[in-house]
Amino acid sequence: MTRTQSNSTQSPGTQSTGTQKARTPESEPAASNRSMMQHDRASAALGMVVLRDDPGHAVVSMLVRDDMTNGFQITHGGLVFALADTAFAIACNEDASVTVAAGADITFLAPTHAGQTLTATAVRRVRSGRTGLYDVSVVDDNGVAIAEFRGRSFSTNRAHPARA
Repeated sequence: MTRTQSNSTQSPGTQSTGTQKARTPESEPAASNRSMMQHDRASAALGMVVLRDDPGHAVVSMLVRDDMTNGFQITHGGLVFALADTAFAIACNEDASVTVAAGADITFLAPTHAGQTLTATAVRRVRSGRTGLYDVSVVDDNGVAIAEFRGRSFSTNRAHPARA
């Protein structure tokens, strides 16, 4: 289900209530993702906002705060990874099974600083059986590439709690 961010005030980690597509079987994973994100305290604490949560495709943004910078006053790499990982988690949880990371790696391309907004866009590259491969691009508010992340997913036998 595609979401658009409104100008209204919302809590960190929540989704805006923009235009909704008609419900189809493919849109059901988005409902599970919304439930997953409602329980994701880490992403909420980091102020992440889900902008899109379609099956196999997700967009998540995060405003870099002063407390997210390292000793060189640049965004801590672990927090850039966390943003990319959250977009990956939303994109790969695209059916009734809980899907988790089997592994991931990231390449940092440019530094960012407090006050900048980072946006992570996750896209499914391939999904076969219980495994998948997803690429996540992280850009700053000027569209400059900040990091490239590749996640490998594994679908478990567990159903999403919202569906159980």
